[in-house]
Amino acid sequence: MIFVPEVIVCILRDKIMERKIGVILSFIGLGTVWLRSFPWLCSLLVGLGLCLVHMGSWKNIHIALHTVKRDLMCLAVIIKVRISMYHHRRNRRTIPALFAQVVTQHPDKPALIYEATGEVWSFRELQERCHAVAHWALAQGWTEGDVVALYMESQPLMAALWLGFAIIGVEAALINYNLRQQSLLHCLSVSGARAMVFGSEMTGAVTEVSSMLQPRMVLFSTGKQEDKDELQVQSLDSLLARSPTHPPPYKIRKEFNDRLFYIYTSGTTGMPKAAVVVHSRYYRIAAFGFHSFGLRPDDIIYNCLPLYHSAGNIMGLGQCLLFGLTAVIRRKFSASHFWDDCVKHNCTVIQYIGEICRYLLAQPVGKSEARHRVRVAIGNGLRPSVWEEFVKRFRIQRIGEFYGATECNCSLLNIDGKVGACGFNSRILPNFYPIRLVRVQQDSKELLRDSRGLCIPCEPGEPGMLVGHINNTDPLRRFDGYADQDATKKKVARNVFKMGDSAYVSGDILVMDDYGYMYFMDRSGDTFRWRGENVSTTEVEGVLSKLLGHTDVAVYGVSVPGVEGKAGMAAIAQEGNQLDLDAFLIGVQKALPSYARPVFLRFMPSVDTTGTFKIQKTRLQKEGYKPQNSSEKIYFLNSRAGHYQPVTDELYDAINEGKVSL
Repeated sequence: MIFVPEVIVCILRDKIMERKIGVILSFIGLGTVWLRSFPWLCSLLVGLGLCLVHMGSWKNIHIALHTVKRDLMCLAVIIKVRISMYHHRRNRRTIPALFAQVVTQHPDKPALIYEATGEVWSFRELQERCHAVAHWALAQGWTEGDVVALYMESQPLMAALWLGFAIIGVEAALINYNLRQQSLLHCLSVSGARAMVFGSEMTGAVTEVSSMLQPRMVLFSTGKQEDKDELQVQSLDSLLARSPTHPPPYKIRKEFNDRLFYIYTSGTTGMPKAAVVVHSRYYRIAAFGFHSFGLRPDDIIYNCLPLYHSAGNIMGLGQCLLFGLTAVIRRKFSASHFWDDCVKHNCTVIQYIGEICRYLLAQPVGKSEARHRVRVAIGNGLRPSVWEEFVKRFRIQRIGEFYGATECNCSLLNIDGKVGACGFNSRILPNFYPIRLVRVQQDSKELLRDSRGLCIPCEPGEPGMLVGHINNTDPLRRFDGYADQDATKKKVARNVFKMGDSAYVSGDILVMDDYGYMYFMDRSGDTFRWRGENVSTTEVEGVLSKLLGHTDVAVYGVSVPGVEGKAGMAAIAQEGNQLDLDAFLIGVQKALPSYARPVFLRFMPSVDTTGTFKIQKTRLQKEGYKPQNSSEKIYFLNSRAGHYQPVTDELYDAINEGKVSL
């Protein structure tokens, strides 16, 4: 038997993707026949070499030679992940089952360290707490497919809760702890949650919406509770303390491709959407991070990202649950304590979003930053200008930059540390991983079509929308969508690569260079990214308009020199300053999380609208926050002073020069 062709055919069994791949596979097969006694990689190299001869121009050959090492590194990772996923699916394993295997390997090794209290849970202790959660959930009468919402700041118990639920097939809805009022109620409603577990720190937020909760909603709280007289709530801590810690007498029917939990994303429009995370997706994301960025089981990962988010819960916590790393959990990110924590716990891996790196660089030089043992930083959104300075100052050996959304099927990996790139697509085997940048309308971001009705691929250097071919029989090509089927349909395009196919539309604009490296440019649609969060302009517009008595409001993101993401700006149809800005700010702070509050306000006689009364933002975005004329007023949210102040020419220059903190 010849091993290589069978593996490759298995990996690419979804109809081989396109005719070129069939030719490439035949070359690889020939190479294998010639070199049976050599390792399979040699056979693959022969096949690739034959492909290069048929690529045509010397430029293409130069590109292939320049990128072949990178492509082979990624190919090896893909094969490794695919083979493991194939075995897990065949053996009907779930995330709790895979975690149980890790526990047997080193039960007494620290699994989770909670920075806030110094509490350490071994792998055995974490598993026992998961069992206690499972027994408690069964006692509540919950069964497979039921949903329980988790609404708390990051802590080890959150991991035990969703993992314990998963043991018996109950699905957790991981709610952003920054959400309040209508956004919170929406998240509870769309998931169909029949109960909610919240941390004591969220008591006030839960109290605000308690009268509007579904009548059958059961509330459980964890932590020291104060002022909960208005709530009918049970103490989860006491219930778990009495719960057995042995495995529950329950055989789960769920399999590798079934639902695990929900993570909320703001998407491109409207309220947050509940993205479906299946067991195989959780494994895929964590496994690609582990194998792509050189992580080891003896690593200690510092996780200060929220556990309601895929970066913190899957890419971070997944390294602990599936590969045996120790995870240090911090309740919230602190720039001033970051390196102190890393030194204290001997961390070797850290997680970031672009903003975190910038915040760390803005800190004064401290002793801890020279004493840490961190060698790998994993995350996304690291700007090229920040990248090199971050690596140099903090002596980071490897940056593991990636691109992806919780629900997407077109994730990218920067496997070789190319500065500024969020990933790549092979120029040698472009169809092996079927993603594309396709042309879109500049303003509407609608996909452009050729004479056949197919999407038009972008050339290197040409910005385009990232899309990924959907094949629901392939764990790497699945699109599981959202709890809301209408929202799922909006993210799917038809006739993209070929007639009759379907593809996931990311909503993000990227550009690819000649070597296949991808660079993030912008987020299309009605969202922008600020402080590591996606902000839905539609949602913010609704909140502000209500506060202003249904006045026309246009919300959009504006670029600020030297700052990651886009700062929120609201154009309000109101002449002069007829608004009590202090009272307005109080209402904004109560209704919106900090990252969604407008940094700039623009008061103008009217907001541009279309014939169908849709607000036009293109001109407003281009004009930004620079004062335009005397009939309009622009204000800046001075977060330190706690109020909005007029944007003068002097303040405008200070913001552009980085002299004012945003």
